[in-house]
Parts: sequence; structure tokens; C-alpha cells
Amino acid sequence: MPTYTLKVLTDFASAHTLRDYPGDCARLHGHNWKVEVEVRATRLDRLGMAVDFKTVKALAREIAGRLDHRYLNDLEPFRDINPTAEHIAAWFFQEMAGRLDSPGVQVSAVTLWETERACVRYSEDS
Repeated sequence: MPTYTLKVLTDFASAHTLRDYPGDCARLHGHNWKVEVEVRATRLDRLGMAVDFKTVKALAREIAGRLDHRYLNDLEPFRDINPTAEHIAAWFFQEMAGRLDSPGVQVSAVTLWETERACVRYSEDS
């Protein structure tokens, strides 16, 4: 069965502290995060699209906007869990999947870039 993988990029700027971290990241600091959302599809619609890029981009921007210029530790669920890149990527994935997944189309991964040289990729592949 053919599979199509679509990718969109968005970004946001935010600050955080990593509670109990034994180093500089325990202090308030910020990042200009980049988010890459991957969507996997096994079918095309009548126009020949898996899902409209416009739809995926709008949703990714909306979710990123909830984090933009915010102190992440003040937001749910990061009041209770450390706002690490790993936790942010998983949260972003779940927010996207909860709104976008449908028969034949699903969010397959979210890659969150903390810096130009450091990222985490979250997926729920078995």
C-alpha cells in the first residue's frame, strides 16, 4: 500500500526552567523552537491530496501559538512535568493527532528543534 508523508514547519519562542536539573537550564532561559510535523496518509482525496498542507500548517501554527512568548512552566501540562524538549514534542504530537487524525491520515511524528543543532523526534510507532 502506498504511503505519503507530508511535512510542515512552524516555530515559536518561549522560556522555561527545568526543575531539579543539575546545571544552567535550571535557571530561566528561552529558545526559538522549530517544530516539524509529519503526517502519514495511505489514501488521497478526489483532488489527489492526502490532506491539504493549508490545514496542517494552520493547526500547527495554532498549537504553536499557544506556547509562543509564554513561560512554559505556567502552562498545562508543564506545571506538573518538566517542559523538556521531549515532553513538549510529545504534547505537540498529541494535540495535533487529537485534531487531525482520521481514517487514512495520521500524525506520524513531531520533531522539535531546541537549537539549530539539537532536536528530539517523538512518534508513537510500535
